[in-house]
Amino acid sequence: MVIGVALLAIAAVLLPLAVIGLRRWLRQRGLAQLLPSALAAREGQRVTLTGVAAPGPSGPIESGLAGAECVWHGHEVLRHYRPLARDQADGAVSERACDSIADYGSEDLFGLVSEGRSGQAERVYVAPGGAEPRDAELCLKRLVGRPQPGVAAAADDLLPRVRGRISGVFRGETIEFEYREWIIRPGARLRVTGQVRVRDGRVVLVAPEGGSLSVEHGVRERPARVSPRRREAVLLLAAFAVCAIAGAVVTAAAFSVG
Repeated sequence: MVIGVALLAIAAVLLPLAVIGLRRWLRQRGLAQLLPSALAAREGQRVTLTGVAAPGPSGPIESGLAGAECVWHGHEVLRHYRPLARDQADGAVSERACDSIADYGSEDLFGLVSEGRSGQAERVYVAPGGAEPRDAELCLKRLVGRPQPGVAAAADDLLPRVRGRISGVFRGETIEFEYREWIIRPGARLRVTGQVRVRDGRVVLVAPEGGSLSVEHGVRERPARVSPRRREAVLLLAAFAVCAIAGAVVTAAAFSVG
């Protein structure tokens, strides 16, 4: 009788602990699966999420120069030139130099989902404005030389596609223009660090005030491991079940004998 009551008392103590452990595990599981409902509770906090790139609210977009399907694209235009003689020191050899005259990154929202949950699954969104994704895929690199008198040159079909304002000091004699474009394709693995915000019912990762959004492209998948929260929740639930069942059985047996 006494043992049964003691076991039931222990079960009563373990019950709230088991419920807390279960809630912690489910919260952590929701974050690992990038569920918007789990992340909405962290609005205003800085988080780091790893997942797979997915199209934004308007679907996939097309890169400006190469026309490749992607969720983000950015490009840069370099002007290669030869400095004028008056810009050089006496006797110096004229060497080519270059200036960046255009730099652009798309600002369309794109999605982030956990591995295996792409398609139409609910997704967290990323606002990439101002971000420079690390190790993004270089999908285009082209040099276009300036036309030479009497020499047929390929038309520069990329210049009209350049977004943003072309600016800079055009020093020296132009040699050629270099176009480079980077993209993030749907399905690429990403690690994004930013601040959680809820905008128009969507959970969005944005750059924190006074900081920047970090986007790492092509991160490796970490080996699967059992979550400590899951282990804690399972142990507490198992201990509660054992104590409750054993206590009930012992108490019932004592009453029946008595």
